Amino acid sequence: MQITSQTILIRPSTDDDVPAMLDIYSHHIQQGVGDLGAYEAEPLRAEDLKQRRKTMRKSRLPHLVAELGGIVAGYAYAVPFRKRPAYRYTLKHSIYIHGDFLHAGIGRILLPALIDACALAGYFQMIGYIDSTNAASLRLHEACGFERVGLLKSVGFKFGRWSDSVMVQRPLGEGDAALPGPWPMAGGLGASE
Repeated sequence: MQITSQTILIRPSTDDDVPAMLDIYSHHIQQGVGDLGAYEAEPLRAEDLKQRRKTMRKSRLPHLVAELGGIVAGYAYAVPFRKRPAYRYTLKHSIYIHGDFLHAGIGRILLPALIDACALAGYFQMIGYIDSTNAASLRLHEACGFERVGLLKSVGFKFGRWSDSVMVQRPLGEGDAALPGPWPMAGGLGASE
C-alpha cells in the first residue's frame, strides 16, 4: 500500500493511544534506534506517559499520533528545550515510528504536522537529538528542513558501546526573522525561573 497524507490520519494523541505508543517506544529501545530519549534505564509505564501528555496539554504543546487503518503507526511530540524563560520559544521534539512501518513514509507526514503545530502554537525554533547511527532519521530531518548544528561525542552508552548524538535544528514560521509578541502562557512555562 502506498502511504500518503490521504491514507494516514494525523491527530492529537489520547489516553487510549498510550498502549500503542508504549509498544512503539519499547521497540525502539530494544532495537537500539532513536534519539537519546530512548536511553531509559526503566521501562516507560502507561501512567508516566499519561502524565507527560497531561503536562504537555496543559502547556499547549503538541503530542500527535499517525493513525493508519485504525493502527497507531507513529507518534511525535515537543517539549520545552530548556525551562528558563529566555528559551521559551524553542522546543525539543521526538518522533517514533511503529516497527512495522519503518521506511514507509510515515515520518514524512508526521514530522511536518508536528512542525506546523509547533509554529501555530507560537514557537520559533525546533531542536532534535538523533543517534549518529540512525541514518534514516537524519535523512528524514534533513528532508523536513532541519540542519545539523552540532555533534555531541560519546554522550550515550547503550548496548555496550558509546554513541554520538547529532543535534539538528530548524526555524518554525519566520524563525529569528521575527520578534515574538507577548508570551501567550502568562504564568506558564518558565515563568518562575
